[in-house]
Amino acid sequence: MQTPSSAGESACTASAAASISDTTVQKQPKRAAAAAFMGTAIEYYDFYIYALASALIFGQLFFKTDNAFIGTMASFATFAIGLFIRPIGGIFFGHIGDKIGRKKSLMITLFLMGISTVCIGLLPTFEQAGIIAPILLIVLRLVQGLAVGGEWGGAVLIAGEHAPTGRRAFFASFAQLGSPAGLILATLAFKLITSMPEEDFLSYGWRLPFLASFAMLIVGFLIRHGVHESPEFVEEQQKKQAQPATQVPLMELFKESKAVIGLALCANVLGVAGFYFATTFMVAYTTQFAGLDKAMILDAMLIVAILHFFNTPIAAYFGEKLGTRKFLIITSAICAITPFLMFPLVLKGSLGWVALGLWLPMWCMSSFYSLVAGFTSSLFPVHLRYSGISVAYQMCSAVAGGLTPLIATSIAQQSGGSTLALSLFFTLLCVISCVAVLRLNPKKYPTH
Repeated sequence: MQTPSSAGESACTASAAASISDTTVQKQPKRAAAAAFMGTAIEYYDFYIYALASALIFGQLFFKTDNAFIGTMASFATFAIGLFIRPIGGIFFGHIGDKIGRKKSLMITLFLMGISTVCIGLLPTFEQAGIIAPILLIVLRLVQGLAVGGEWGGAVLIAGEHAPTGRRAFFASFAQLGSPAGLILATLAFKLITSMPEEDFLSYGWRLPFLASFAMLIVGFLIRHGVHESPEFVEEQQKKQAQPATQVPLMELFKESKAVIGLALCANVLGVAGFYFATTFMVAYTTQFAGLDKAMILDAMLIVAILHFFNTPIAAYFGEKLGTRKFLIITSAICAITPFLMFPLVLKGSLGWVALGLWLPMWCMSSFYSLVAGFTSSLFPVHLRYSGISVAYQMCSAVAGGLTPLIATSIAQQSGGSTLALSLFFTLLCVISCVAVLRLNPKKYPTH
């Protein structure tokens, strides 16, 4: 028999447990935002060290040729392969995320990305293994692409679906914040190793940023493990328990939301293709076509990446206040004129001018990028959302992102490094995104 004293103790215990539970729930939006940020930072670090390596060293290590242009194009081709495979990763992990949970999908993608990156750091070079070296590089690049293909959509959703009412776009921006953080870490890593003697850099130095990914993988796992499943996903699953099984999410997605997919794909062009133009391609352009110092370019890129990092949450906050759609239209329109200022400034050749030139389009792109994920994800219903934004974003990455460094390098080669031709190409990327956002009216494409 329970005494009054023990009954009181039980009530207090229950009250305390409820209080702890409420506190935990209240902390989840911040934890989810932190997990989205840290996870994408790690995954994009892995992705960007490959991008920088492809621009600086992989052509020399894995593709034996006396022609620097051919070597760079071959290296960029392996970079593009990772982007081409991303839609498959988006489809596969989008299915997992919509069926069994966002968190489970994100744990798998993080593991695959970390392991494949470490393995790249262990690869033999062409001189050591012949043709098997670039083949293995391509295989591991494909695994990277699959992992990143499923990562982005899940990170955006785990943060956005935990967000307080009316704050989805801002909280989703923390997943976007992982991109500049990854770029900062990748640039720092390569800045450190490029200061090594050339012989040491070619022998083992280039491997160090890839091997360091293992430690970051462990950190990412620990952070994501403490995050609950998305409350919107849980609620949707509870609703479906008493209903017949639904179609495969991908089939239902293309049946119900084809127009949204196409427009969301185009909306992301600036944030994806524009970013690779201003980073991966510009590293190759400034060092190979303009003849600028490699170390100085990396210094400038680091400055720009840091500014990009701090601008992302600020832009997301004020952009949400102004109106997400209006903000995206304004920033993409302004970005269209920035390449005509970027190239003259970059070609001045000093650190300050190069950093300023690269920062101008990056400021616009980081502002646009901070909110485009939350904006496009809100246009899909909950049960199709992971698949929807993953397919749209990763198809954009494959086509626009994968081809941009190749197209830009080809334009530079054919035009003798013409800045006008390259500027017009970049402006086209901005126009595509601006028009798509104009067409993506939430009133026209309701989620329910």
